[in-house]
Amino acid sequence: MKKQHRLLRDAIAIAALGLALPAGAADQDSDEAKIKANVLDKIMVIGNPANIEKIPGSAQVVTKEDIRQQNYDDVNRVLRKVPGVYVREEDGFGLFPSISLRGVDTTRNSKITVMEDGVMMSPAPYTAPAAYYSPTAGRMSGLEVLKGSSQIKYGPHTTGGVINYLSTPVPTKEKAYLKSTLGSFNEQRTHAYAGNTFDAGAAGQFGVLVEGYRRQSDGFKTIDETADFRNGNDTGFDKTDAMVKLSWEPNSEMYQRFEFKYGTSDLDANETYLGLTQADFNANPTRRYAASRFDNIKSEQEQATLRWSLSPTDNIDVITTLYQTDFKRNWYKLSKINDDKLSQVMETPGLSQECMKGAAACDLKVKANNRKYNTQGIETVGYFRFGSDNVQHEIMAGLRLHQDEITRFQWEDTYTQATNGTITGMTPGVPGDAGDRFQKTEALALFVQDTIEIGAVTITPGVRYETLDQTSEDPKGTLQGAGGTKNRDGKNSFNVSAYGVGIAYQFSEQWTGFSSLHTGYSPPSPRGTRGGLDPETSLAFELGTRYTNTRQAFAAETTFFYTAFKDLIVTDNVGGTGTGNDENFGEVDTLGIELALQYDAGLANNWGISNPSYLSATYTNAEQKNDSTSTDAESIFSYGKAGNAIPYIPELTLSLGTGVETKKWGAFISGNYVSETYTSANNVDAQINGAGDPDARYGKTDRYFTADISAFYRINNTVKLFGGVQNLFDEEYIVSRQPDGARGGLPQFLYGGIEMDI
Repeated sequence: MKKQHRLLRDAIAIAALGLALPAGAADQDSDEAKIKANVLDKIMVIGNPANIEKIPGSAQVVTKEDIRQQNYDDVNRVLRKVPGVYVREEDGFGLFPSISLRGVDTTRNSKITVMEDGVMMSPAPYTAPAAYYSPTAGRMSGLEVLKGSSQIKYGPHTTGGVINYLSTPVPTKEKAYLKSTLGSFNEQRTHAYAGNTFDAGAAGQFGVLVEGYRRQSDGFKTIDETADFRNGNDTGFDKTDAMVKLSWEPNSEMYQRFEFKYGTSDLDANETYLGLTQADFNANPTRRYAASRFDNIKSEQEQATLRWSLSPTDNIDVITTLYQTDFKRNWYKLSKINDDKLSQVMETPGLSQECMKGAAACDLKVKANNRKYNTQGIETVGYFRFGSDNVQHEIMAGLRLHQDEITRFQWEDTYTQATNGTITGMTPGVPGDAGDRFQKTEALALFVQDTIEIGAVTITPGVRYETLDQTSEDPKGTLQGAGGTKNRDGKNSFNVSAYGVGIAYQFSEQWTGFSSLHTGYSPPSPRGTRGGLDPETSLAFELGTRYTNTRQAFAAETTFFYTAFKDLIVTDNVGGTGTGNDENFGEVDTLGIELALQYDAGLANNWGISNPSYLSATYTNAEQKNDSTSTDAESIFSYGKAGNAIPYIPELTLSLGTGVETKKWGAFISGNYVSETYTSANNVDAQINGAGDPDARYGKTDRYFTADISAFYRINNTVKLFGGVQNLFDEEYIVSRQPDGARGGLPQFLYGGIEMDI
């Protein structure tokens, strides 16, 4: 019986076999099939289900079934089941995720390595890692999350961990899929793909996949209307993804596979940085102020990947990947009112605040945050297996040449507002006057890791080394840094390295223990380096155990982790008006316990139906070890004190769920709890910054519990009807006070649709 929730081992089996292996490949005994399976397994972070027992660290997979069960498209919701993951929501739809793994800074995914099919997806992962692009979770076939043992193979940000999105694979036989969803706020989603693999005789096998995904919504917020503005309900977005994959496996003595992937992603969203005052949030959490009426972001992403996999012998695999991504965006958004900072206007009653609400005359400064990004590179990873009957080795060695860059060319327009809120004129800004910068990083990365199997013991030592050449050009001024005033134009070079060892011991078929000790690093941007920043480094330890019973009806993983950060790199603001300089905050320690349980009572008791249940919990203590040196009130890390908590890292997260499924129908319920967090390093309860001034970004988020329900009914083997409710009890809660003011989570959301899988 097909199950929506899988045990830990089953989940990985589905992800690996369903996504990477040809149908029936696991049952083939031929050398060719084994080589093919081995090569394709290497493309993923975790891969083959046998790997999980040998990974010397915590690892989880979110399957296609997990994503589709509650009809999630928001990666923040998709990741709730994974312990050790923290999300800072912003827009309610997951358009701009801010994800942390084990206590690293949440800002725009800047301290984790985000990949799609093993290729970095941040627009400029070295030069500008704070990402305004994230792969669309709703079109994915799964996600892999690797934390404690990711430092050697994956970079450049190895202090946190890795999230690898798994896109739809090229099908091995004729296949078509269509899913259509309608929901609250005029939500419309369509996901469709079709493909096949053809046998061309002497030429080998050719595969093709064509896929499209579109999501649009009117949004759940309402902008205050004025005499000349009557479109307050349009706070939504339109996002469209398109992708094509081509594969070729030549009919040659040596196994080879070529795969080409090309994809685009376009977003048009009436999103804003402007939140609400605490009082206004309490009165109406879905309100938006009139001054945000012009706010809109348009972005375009384009990616191309060519991968060549080959096995010269049974014991050698080589995978080479050539990749390029281009991303451009212009977030046109309110930046000042009467030259006042928004974060202070929000909590300071007066003329500017009344103007923000459309009830006074003023000037609205709207900045065009216009930026272009480019990333390109080539990576080759070789796997070499050798050994004796008693000791087996698999040495993995990789080399990556990479270049990425960002160009900022921004301006600020001024709108004149009358006392009744109408706009009486607009003075355009001069392009480049609000930001004219170019930054580039060229990096060479090398790593070597040896997986040594000695009976039931697997030992994995490794080392990673990178050398970076950076360029920073800024003709508009100078940069204040640790070394004083410096010209922003120039070049800089430095090296970073990480090393460590992990051990996994399989006590029995059911029990495995693991432990690892690794260093990590996160390099500063070229502009940060010119300002005197040092790379962020870490020392991470984890100790854990996994259990799966013989019937595979129950599985568990529990992990203790401890990470010591040094020279933590933090941004001075998100959407504020500060210097724009990153800073070395100092030392931070995070420690905690992760727990993941899965149990299927139906399978355990031979009920004839499936009753999958799960529990995921994380306790975290993320503590500042020194006082902050920053007195820039625009930074939420300013005025921090030793012993204080790190912003936006909850002490406790909890996710649990259960369901019933037969061949014909199924129903599921899940719940999620997140404890409150401080939103600044000085750990204040009120909206007051470290300088004693009102600031809407300071204070706390709310602790909250939300529940989601879903159900489906199969009309036949190919057609399924589904529906559900997210945020069942319509809870109202603050998830963030950044970028500028309090903002809430998604209100109650109802949906229904049809799915056809042929």
